[in-house]
Amino acid sequence: MKDVIAEYQRWKQQGEGLRAEAMRAMETRYRDLLTEAIQIAEEYRADFGIALKLPAGVTSFDYKAGSGRKTKASAPAPTTAPVAPEAKPGPLEKRLATAQKKLEAARAAGAPTKNLEDKIYEIEDEIRLAKLR
Repeated sequence: MKDVIAEYQRWKQQGEGLRAEAMRAMETRYRDLLTEAIQIAEEYRADFGIALKLPAGVTSFDYKAGSGRKTKASAPAPTTAPVAPEAKPGPLEKRLATAQKKLEAARAAGAPTKNLEDKIYEIEDEIRLAKLR
């Protein structure tokens, strides 16, 4: 009878150890996947100017933008002012440029410009909001 109890207790300890190990492995995998999802979402927003839409079953996904693993203290101090590469304009910037051209054409023709000015303001607001995400 003591052999059965001792064997059961050994089995139970092994099971608890395996359970804890599996739990740590799943937590690590979960964090890795979330980190990758955040990187993809930030790259998508930077390249296309809009945020990715969530899948149907996900109701929310919040993260602190720009809270990557790099810190300002670890980055080397630039010796000269960095020259920013020319960024490709996103869809919002293209819409803004088109609306501004239409506004200039309307002003040159003496046409009413209120609607175009409102549209430009809305697009600029969308761009500001996209940068905050």
